[in-house]
Amino acid sequence: GVWRQTRALLFKNCLIKCRTKKSSVQEVLFPLFFLFWLILMSMMHPHRKYGEVTNTNLGTLDTSMLVNFVIGYTPPTPMAREIMKKVAFDNFEDGIITEEYLSEEELQEAGASKPSNFVGVVFNDAMSYQLRFPDSVAMSSIYMESR
Repeated sequence: GVWRQTRALLFKNCLIKCRTKKSSVQEVLFPLFFLFWLILMSMMHPHRKYGEVTNTNLGTLDTSMLVNFVIGYTPPTPMAREIMKKVAFDNFEDGIITEEYLSEEELQEAGASKPSNFVGVVFNDAMSYQLRFPDSVAMSSIYMESR
């Protein structure tokens, strides 16, 4: 039963491979060619190792720019509230005001109506967020191509 069918299928596949030698050789050689190409490219562009950076005193933060600075955030989850509380009170004693908004649309409307000292924070989840400025969305420098 099963052994006979398996043996017949194996014999059929061997016949197909013998009759189509060109495609069989290509099936073996193309992955080897691409593997060689990847190894060659990695040898041409080796990884760079950077040395350690020594600790330097960057000086004090000029908090005069942060007077009446407004940070709006959405959605108002307990994790977002905790993060924004740490931002507002642990780092700066005064000057930063945090406001929570129920939706991203409310945050955008508030950003459009407030002066230039407003920044919006949209939390995607507990570990990622996007910054929203009144007229644009700040993206990571990784995605900046030709600006």
